[in-house]
Amino acid sequence: MPRSEDVIRVSRSTPHLALASASPRRRDLLARLGIEPDAVTPADIDETPFKGELPRDYALRMGREKALAIEAEGFVLAGDTVVAAGRRILPKTEDEAEARRCLELLSGRRHDVFSSVVLRAPDGSMRERLAANIVRFKNLSREEIDTYLAGGEWHGKAGGYAIQGSAEGLVQWIRGSHSGIMGLPLYETRALLKAAGFDIA
Repeated sequence: MPRSEDVIRVSRSTPHLALASASPRRRDLLARLGIEPDAVTPADIDETPFKGELPRDYALRMGREKALAIEAEGFVLAGDTVVAAGRRILPKTEDEAEARRCLELLSGRRHDVFSSVVLRAPDGSMRERLAANIVRFKNLSREEIDTYLAGGEWHGKAGGYAIQGSAEGLVQWIRGSHSGIMGLPLYETRALLKAAGFDIA
């Protein structure tokens, strides 16, 4: 369960919405829809993939578990973004060596980015959507990888990179949702919130 000091209270009109994420990036993306949550409450869960779990299934499970993990009034919005090379789920990198291994693996190849969004209603029911995206990196030289790692954007990022930063200059093309690759697919999020009665243009 989140500690009281992890909860940030902000104001907005009803219906009440809690964002189950510590990511400022997700909050910024949500603001693009004109939505500011009443509470930002990080969900503290075990994010270890099950043995043999497929990346898309893992992304959806993480979204559901985060939505269930917090106590909040009203609606809870949660999500998760997973970078995968084939069936292999890449980690949210915590050290430079791990980030380097991810970038070397992704160099010159396409990979999948699955981004889930889950909305838990006050009655406990949940609706979910998944954005399935493809990203292709150019062939990365050692110098390019060294330069990217030196910037520190890789820390805590799935697959060792953040597309909203300098890594975007290393991407040849994407197919799918740019906001989903960033961490919150806005088309899918808008659809869930609008169906739940939130005032979105």
